[in-house]
Amino acid sequence: MFSRARVLLPIFFFGIYGIYYYFSHREAVPLTGRKHMVDLSPDQEAALGLSSYRQILARERVVPSGEVVDTVRDIGRRIAEVSEAPAFRWEFNVIASRQANAFCLPGGKVAVYTGILPVTQNRDGLAIVMGHEIAHAIARHGAERMAQQKLMRIGEMATRVAIGDMDYNTQRGVLAAFGLGAQYGVLLPFSRDHESEADYMGLIFAARACFDPQEAPKLWVRMGQVTGKGPAEFTSTHPSHSTRIRQFAEWMPEALKIRQERCAAR
Repeated sequence: MFSRARVLLPIFFFGIYGIYYYFSHREAVPLTGRKHMVDLSPDQEAALGLSSYRQILARERVVPSGEVVDTVRDIGRRIAEVSEAPAFRWEFNVIASRQANAFCLPGGKVAVYTGILPVTQNRDGLAIVMGHEIAHAIARHGAERMAQQKLMRIGEMATRVAIGDMDYNTQRGVLAAFGLGAQYGVLLPFSRDHESEADYMGLIFAARACFDPQEAPKLWVRMGQVTGKGPAEFTSTHPSHSTRIRQFAEWMPEALKIRQERCAAR
């Protein structure tokens, strides 16, 4: 009886603490209204974003000026204006690289790699990509992942205490099971949800800024041609290309309506 209580008590107290921590650090994601856990202040998160941004730009080949830079900054400005973001200090830069990538760090620090331009093909495609990345920062997905990982570490500590009297091989098995459960049951599904949320928010931002949202599914068809099928969805941090294309089709009527209402006179 004592042994069972020794095992269960740390897990019980962790569960109580985890519930308290989650509900005491919740806020709503702009646009979607989803409640999520964030335990960094916006200023703390922006400071981390600025530090990382400077480090990345210092080691990459930043394109100083030109048509591509002007295009990226114009698209970024238009999306930022309609994103209802907090007081971000926006920066938009272009990095010369073969990577088909882009990112937006907390605080509005955006970079587009030239390697993604053949995939985006046009301003509307680029707006879909930039809207998605900007949405990650506005939704504070990075801070949410940090908070989730903190809870996972506390849970692992509680599990280690609970199984402290077990033999070594049993401990290894339990911890391995905990790690797999956290990875495939919590972290990866949340990451895919973040990507889908950023897809939706970015689509709406692009439509608000009068870009053509119908470019979104075309973009992911082209992305699939470049990157291939990819891993099974349940093992990935991102939804599959087919899932993203299907979701865009579901959201498209709303996006087209927004674009029509905001941009018909232009």
